[in-house]
Amino acid sequence: QVQLVESGGGSVQAGGSLSLSCAVSGATWRYYCINWFRQVPGKEREGVVSIDNDGVTTYADSVKGRFTFSKDNAAFTLHLQMNNLKPEDTAVYYCAADPGPVQCSYKKGPGLFAYWGQGTQVTVSS
Repeated sequence: QVQLVESGGGSVQAGGSLSLSCAVSGATWRYYCINWFRQVPGKEREGVVSIDNDGVTTYADSVKGRFTFSKDNAAFTLHLQMNNLKPEDTAVYYCAADPGPVQCSYKKGPGLFAYWGQGTQVTVSS
């Protein structure tokens, strides 16, 4: 069983920065594919970034160059640094973990992730 708890959301003006954290519990989580998804009302949950057990990351084009995803195995925490935020980044952000063998990518569908955090709101004003 893996549990994830997000923190660090908030409100910021366009061009600003926020850092999200995902605290993870569970003995084998470091071997999982872990993604950040985001969702706005009326739209499907969208994959944003992923990180695999080796620390290899993938990024959606919409955030590439602005977001950085990293993990601290010793601290059981993953970090999403978001810079140069835009109003279109406004959403509820969720971290999710998948122990399955399917390739780890931000494109991996939300239905393939077994474990989810509760979400944290990010609001970017223009």
